Amino acid sequence: MKSRRILWVISSLSFGGAERVIVELANAFADRGHSVAVLTLVTAKSDHYHLDSRVERIALNMIWDSSSIWQSIAGNWRRSRMIREAIQSYRPDAVVSFIEQNNVRVLAATVASGIPIIVSERIDPRWHQVGRAWTLARRLLYPLAARVVVQTERVAVWARTITSAGRVRVIPNFVRALPPGGERGQKSLLAVGRLDRQKGFDVLLRAFAACGLAQHGVTLTILGEGPERKALETLARELNVAQAVEMLGVVEKPEVWMGRATVYVLPSRYEGFPNALLEAMAMGCPVIAADCDSGPREIIRNGENGLLVPVEDAAALADAMKTLFADAALRDRLGAGALTVRDRYSRDAIVRQWETLIEEVVK
Repeated sequence: MKSRRILWVISSLSFGGAERVIVELANAFADRGHSVAVLTLVTAKSDHYHLDSRVERIALNMIWDSSSIWQSIAGNWRRSRMIREAIQSYRPDAVVSFIEQNNVRVLAATVASGIPIIVSERIDPRWHQVGRAWTLARRLLYPLAARVVVQTERVAVWARTITSAGRVRVIPNFVRALPPGGERGQKSLLAVGRLDRQKGFDVLLRAFAACGLAQHGVTLTILGEGPERKALETLARELNVAQAVEMLGVVEKPEVWMGRATVYVLPSRYEGFPNALLEAMAMGCPVIAADCDSGPREIIRNGENGLLVPVEDAAALADAMKTLFADAALRDRLGAGALTVRDRYSRDAIVRQWETLIEEVVK
């Protein structure tokens, strides 16, 4: 592919799956000789992920309060102008925007600019509610996008209802090149994600209490931060498992925990295309995941490279955890099968899909 000038846009580079993916894609494109910049709508103070030195960092400061509806209208106009000016100043061949509200802002700001805009949904919009105003704006503006990228075929069906089928593309996340895990302990469960309702950690705590593994010395470690922390801590105490549960917040290298966990669990109510699940599998960790409408069921072949359980079914999740902890041979077989995600979702293969897409819209 010819070297292109590409601008990636997201609200921030704080902790989160979409934020990490956009950083990894920007770094990968820089590796392949493209001119790359990442534009965020907030300052760099909240950055959790780090860009390659070859990637230009553009940070706006668009967060301020409005005390009236007129100030809100004026503020939105000013934000739109700031986005448009920043994009035009960079002179990109193409813009790639992540996350629905950000996508709407970018499309509105670049009307009639002549710059191809690719927007990407990073979670299942059939489940993830953004409010009536944003939903309407998305329906009105997504047809203006050069392409709409989703991560699974099931979400692609939804995308084809709001823009032409020819503009919809399915591109999953790639998995980082991580070394296989070392010696795995016999008594550790691991989960990773933002502490909010979507991720289903309340279901996980109920399953952990029901399976009785804590009484046999098994610990549950949850990595991540979010608004449900206090509620989850309270629930763990009410279920009498608090002494066996660790909530360590955001950590720099979650792969260290993945490399030694006995079992990795993803109890989400809905997903996009979960990075942490991919990484745990790439390190050979046996996994259990809720069978969401989108995401885990595209990655896991039940009984071959992991186990799937019904969404929000604490009893089924408890049974799956007991089964895996009781059967070392099954853990070994599922862990070996999980390693196949390294080839299925390799960095080179996924980046080439993005390059092909960008070349399409530029031409």
